[in-house]
Amino acid sequence: MTAAAPPATRPAVPAAVRPAAVRRARLRRRAVPYLLLAPALILFGVFKAYPIISSLLLSLTAGSGSVTHSAGLSNYQRLLHDPQFWTALGNTARILVVQVPVMLALALGLAVGLNAAFVRWRTVWRLGVFMPTVTGLVATGILFSFLLNTKDGAVNNLLDSIGLPTIDWFGDGFWARMAVVLVLTWHYTGYNAVIYLAGLQGIPKELYEAAMVDGAGPLRRFRSVTLPALRPVLLFTVVLSTIGTLQLFDEPYVLTRGGPDNATLTVSMYLYDNGFRYFDFGYASAIAYALTLLVSVLGAAQMRLMGERE
Repeated sequence: MTAAAPPATRPAVPAAVRPAAVRRARLRRRAVPYLLLAPALILFGVFKAYPIISSLLLSLTAGSGSVTHSAGLSNYQRLLHDPQFWTALGNTARILVVQVPVMLALALGLAVGLNAAFVRWRTVWRLGVFMPTVTGLVATGILFSFLLNTKDGAVNNLLDSIGLPTIDWFGDGFWARMAVVLVLTWHYTGYNAVIYLAGLQGIPKELYEAAMVDGAGPLRRFRSVTLPALRPVLLFTVVLSTIGTLQLFDEPYVLTRGGPDNATLTVSMYLYDNGFRYFDFGYASAIAYALTLLVSVLGAAQMRLMGERE
């Protein structure tokens, strides 16, 4: 009987080589996440970070077109004393104060109705409510420019046929702003209704059953169960709608071009005029940063206010 062969042993690694190999292996493992993130980081840097920094530096210059010079904070000082900027900001605020509450109230009502168990063909109704959202903004503006035409628009023809006075939608400042509100409400109500509908479907039915056992009616259940459960969704839509309205451009540009007499001129339209009509890129960049600051402050204030209520 032969003796068993001794087990194979690994060759000894010199002590000086072992730490270097371990360090290289650790570096390779640590480098893998950064290599995977590199494409996204490069794209972000080229298309996001660089334009933001470049716009900030541009806001510190003055001049027309490519002929510019350093101007420090003069563009921001000019902004504070520019009456047309304050007119644009006031118009944007008026549209925001009217449009956002009306739109979100309609969206919430539609969502509650579409979530009701007794409604038949709910999928069809939900699709119909959401359809305006997928319509292009320019196409929506052109459509409503025909519908609200003062002379032969469908809306004024309808008002005239039932004996009501027609409205000068694009010739009167108040009604021009209301036309913009109408277009925004038609286009975005369905989008917010779908968000609310998703939130409603996530509320446990046991909460409503418990409220019914306690004798709560439909209104009390809506106030005590639905609204508190939807608070995060409400916060999301309020902040999102506020940001979107502050950046309003497409609808008033297509409908009214900012008229009549700057009654529908918004901050984004004023930014566009300075940048691409007058080629005052420095001042346009300053307007952009002022708008960014305003959006940030309002968004933070809304989140703080609704968060404290929660």
